[in-house]
Amino acid sequence: MLVWAPTLAGPVIGAAIDKVGRHRAALIGIMLTTGALVLSLMAVRSAGWLWLIFTVMLVYGIAYVAVFAAESALLPTAIPADLLGDVNGMRMAAAESTKLTAPLVGAALFTAWGGGAVAALDAATFGLAAVLFYFLRPVPAPRPVSRERTKVRDGLRYLASMPSLRGVVVSAGVALALAGLAGAMTFALVDEGLGFAPAFVGVLAAIQGAGSVVSGLLSGAALRRISPLGFAAIGLALFAVGVLLRMTSLLPLVLVGTVLAGIGLPAPLVAASTVVQTDSPPELIAGITGTVQLVIYAPNALAQALGAALVAVVDFRVPLGVVGVLGLGAAGRAAWTVLGSRKGRSLVGGGSS
Repeated sequence: MLVWAPTLAGPVIGAAIDKVGRHRAALIGIMLTTGALVLSLMAVRSAGWLWLIFTVMLVYGIAYVAVFAAESALLPTAIPADLLGDVNGMRMAAAESTKLTAPLVGAALFTAWGGGAVAALDAATFGLAAVLFYFLRPVPAPRPVSRERTKVRDGLRYLASMPSLRGVVVSAGVALALAGLAGAMTFALVDEGLGFAPAFVGVLAAIQGAGSVVSGLLSGAALRRISPLGFAAIGLALFAVGVLLRMTSLLPLVLVGTVLAGIGLPAPLVAASTVVQTDSPPELIAGITGTVQLVIYAPNALAQALGAALVAVVDFRVPLGVVGVLGLGAAGRAAWTVLGSRKGRSLVGGGSS
């Protein structure tokens, strides 16, 4: 809760990053400060130090929002626009890979040397990130970027006024909301549907994570061939079909569905990150990114809470079926929008020729 709560302040944090403007310096400072705070956890020796753990978790959450916003603003100044999809996809793949390996490494370190070793390694990763950001060289803007009047509402207003941007962001928000509801059914699927021990949840998580890694690595190539909203639509459709296959409770279909869900879910997220970076004014990117984080991640938390309540009163297949149908509906709507925009462009082109 403490880690994700700062997402609610995403627009404010992002606007503050925009106002500062020195994104690389901000990222280095955030990494070093957060790393130092994480390192302080080595002092924890008893339950009396819980306040420090909670404080670090809260600051960690604030840093996560700030880093995501500052990175989104920095990357377009250092990476060619046609490669941003590749970079965002690789970021997603790296994040999913870390989710697969970090718990194992952390558990091994904790078992061998205690929590202090885990804190030291975590702090070292922040230090390494700060060094890497130092060597990232952004290209100076061709014209000065005015930041004096950057306000929270500027990013909100721009996001609301751009249909192409808004459509991809809404698709990503819908995807994560549906993922939150479906994810809450996983233990029931394993226990009641498959009849396996709860440990099998870890197997499904690893399979879905592997699918997400593959999806991230292929995202850049896909975004060079289809529009961001089209890519989001394909991802939503794959995710929805995967969830419907999991509803069958047949092990082979559940495994295939888990792979499809893993491949599909990152697509709208990568598409949203990329379109924010390519279609937003430089002085508003961080603020818009903070707003996008709120739009995307807040529904996920609410959907998880709803799923936790539903799983106690209804068969897990019912929410999974609802998720699958809604996912296909959202994918169809996004695809219809893409086809409509193509038809409109062809009519305009035909009329002008």
